[in-house]
Amino acid sequence: MSTDEPPHPKAPAPKAPRPAETPRSLAEALRSREDDALAELLHARPDLLSPVPTDLTQLASRAGTRASVVRALERLDRFTQQVAETLAVAQEPTTYEEVLGLLTGDEGDAAVERALPRALGTLHEQALVWGPDDRLRLVRTARELLAPGPQHPSPTGLGPTVAEATAGMSPTRVQDIVAAAGLPTTHDPVSAVGSLTALFTDRARMSALLDEAPAESVEVLSRLVWGPPYGQVTADPARHLRWLMDRGLLLPTAPGTVVLPREAALHLRAGRAHRVPEPTPPPVEVAREHRPQVVDATAAGQAYTALATIEELLKEWDEGGPAVLRAGGLSVRDLKRTAVALDLPEPMAAFWVELAYAAGLVASDGEADERYAATPAYDDWQELPAPERWAALAEAWLAATRTAGLIGGRDGKDRTLSALGPHLDRSAAPEVRRRVLALLAGLPEGASPDPESLLARLRWERPSPASRDLRARMAQWTLNEAELLGVTGRGSLSTHGRALLAPSAGGAEAGVTATARGTAGTPAPASAPAKAEGVAPATGAERAVATARAARLLAPLLPQPLDHVLLQADLTAVAPGPLERPLAEALAVLADVESKGGATVYRFTPGSVRRALDAGQAASDLHAFLAAHSRTPVPQPLAYLIDDVARKHGHLRIGAASAYVRCDDEALLNEILADKRSQGLRLRRLAPTVLAAQADPGTLLEGLRTMGFAPAAESPEGDVLITRAHAHRTPPRSAPEPVPDGPPLPDATLIGAAVRAIRAGDLASTAPRKETPRTPSGGLPRTTSAETLATMQAAVMTGETVWIGYVNAEGSASQRMIAPVRVEGGFVTAYDHTADEVRTFPLHRITGVAELADD
Repeated sequence: MSTDEPPHPKAPAPKAPRPAETPRSLAEALRSREDDALAELLHARPDLLSPVPTDLTQLASRAGTRASVVRALERLDRFTQQVAETLAVAQEPTTYEEVLGLLTGDEGDAAVERALPRALGTLHEQALVWGPDDRLRLVRTARELLAPGPQHPSPTGLGPTVAEATAGMSPTRVQDIVAAAGLPTTHDPVSAVGSLTALFTDRARMSALLDEAPAESVEVLSRLVWGPPYGQVTADPARHLRWLMDRGLLLPTAPGTVVLPREAALHLRAGRAHRVPEPTPPPVEVAREHRPQVVDATAAGQAYTALATIEELLKEWDEGGPAVLRAGGLSVRDLKRTAVALDLPEPMAAFWVELAYAAGLVASDGEADERYAATPAYDDWQELPAPERWAALAEAWLAATRTAGLIGGRDGKDRTLSALGPHLDRSAAPEVRRRVLALLAGLPEGASPDPESLLARLRWERPSPASRDLRARMAQWTLNEAELLGVTGRGSLSTHGRALLAPSAGGAEAGVTATARGTAGTPAPASAPAKAEGVAPATGAERAVATARAARLLAPLLPQPLDHVLLQADLTAVAPGPLERPLAEALAVLADVESKGGATVYRFTPGSVRRALDAGQAASDLHAFLAAHSRTPVPQPLAYLIDDVARKHGHLRIGAASAYVRCDDEALLNEILADKRSQGLRLRRLAPTVLAAQADPGTLLEGLRTMGFAPAAESPEGDVLITRAHAHRTPPRSAPEPVPDGPPLPDATLIGAAVRAIRAGDLASTAPRKETPRTPSGGLPRTTSAETLATMQAAVMTGETVWIGYVNAEGSASQRMIAPVRVEGGFVTAYDHTADEVRTFPLHRITGVAELADD
């Protein structure tokens, strides 16, 4: 670059314009916000970022779409929803005082007064409400969803206003109603409706009118007052109904249908839009209290059991587990077999299977005869210390969207939901789990919650009927699964379970205090329970810190592995606690597990000893192993058992003829031939020390063992074959990814970049420009190639910023504000204010250029 070339301009980030006194639209209200407030909006409603809006007008338009508004309303807490419902039945625009009056009624409510600023702040922050306190407006789509109508009554139970209900009524009928209500007639229906509305909103005159009503009429009003406000009448209504219809207290909406007008209903309700406002979340009650030490010990014991259960499950599937159904998942029969092997109920076995799958420890092997098996990650997991193995399971459980509680139920197409099968993902599951644990963390240490009060709290925080029932079931499953996994003990959150939420526990219970009243430019910050629900750690680093701390807290509570057993004379060995892994693996080959519990009992049998000899151990090795790891002397019966089995082991040799038996003892071969049980093996003598069989070596080996002999298999070279358990592993598999609940939550970096891009695009779209004959009103500039080149060269010389229309390679048109730096070779290099970077634009893709206005 030459020395006389102007440097690349680096414009500062666009600043938000000064707030207007009264914004005329949601876009203007957003334009008056600070960058931090825009970032809060994008964090609360991440669906607005897909893709990043080009400017604030597009952001406002997207924030008003039906799908986005429905999603935002569903994620509000109960009181904030009540405030939005109140705004929908209030006049538009309304005032803060009117909203407060509709919520508190004539008697007032201090709790509502304290909570209203926080709720309005949340609605402002999420762009569901805009405008200052004296001109509050609910976004149009939210009003359409929440306002009363014949097809969708308002959640408040209120009906249409007098003006709305009389919109299609004849002027004569309106004048008749006005006269029957004791009001002077007017010359037009508009003033008549206004007069009737004024009567219904005047408490004194309305009370006087109702004092004249028959008792049956008052009874009818009492049935309609809290909704639904619609009722059915015949063509010839009764006298008490006629009295109400004549005075406009019941207005016709359709043939045979009448409605109680909103103004009359509010009078009967003493001015309240809701029967029971719920400004504060219901508290989570304490059901029982335990000493924290007892809770931690109980949870640690269950955590150890969880590890043992997962290991036993995958040991059961070590040589290849159940087959994969054609539609995916485990069959009902295989789940029953697994439950029997684990000695657990089927729902509990299904939970452990799903947990192993969520942790990436089990998967399908992908073979033609597809089966489930342990993954290579399982071997790595086994090498970890016990606390870290538990932390990995707990972290996988917290993040998993697969919901084991659904197994055995049916989906929308009446298909049975199977373990490890499809259709088990519920995107709300991680949020519900963390929220339940956060509520437990808010109780005193050692306290267990009353389940009903916990469910009531969750219903208040997310009252949408679409998700309320499923969330309640998920909460109950969370309590049960947390107990199984050892996150809780005796229903109370353990110390190591609390550590899993450490990065966010500080804000778990934040919440329900009032904040400063929101205004158009600066919405009140919302420390709402809706925010408290997002209790997941923000980053992977924070999650890693949390799980590592939980593992450290759990470590001293777990029993230390033992390096010894207690041998007994009845051919059993007692392990008084968990054994070190090499000892446990060796003992599992030499003996069979007879019982489990606080102490594990192993039994030595001829078959188990033969299994150890088949694995390549000699009798002397077994004696040395038991002597080294027993705190008691090796009992004589056990030593005799080992020597007796070893003496017979390998005396007979079996190889492939189809199969043969060879033995140096001719008398032993004669005994086999004489035994009737050998007839199925079809043996014949080839030599004094060799028998041939028509059966394969495996069948011959098993047949002779059934007859009580202890043969050993040999290779073609005559060497004894050592048999070990074959561990079947899948190819490397990753754990299933959780299914997100809507768009992924953006991080601070993405939100910051999006805010800068939106600001820059808004600056480009709203900057004043010089009018040119070829610039259509509201459109992109249009100039000839020569005019474009000349304007660009002039801007390079003066360092000015210009406005261009640009069409990219995909054919998408956009407008940009650029500061040209260099024009050569058919390209212009410029600082792009919209993208906040220096870019090169082909001149032939620039549709036109215009200078910005001097101001």
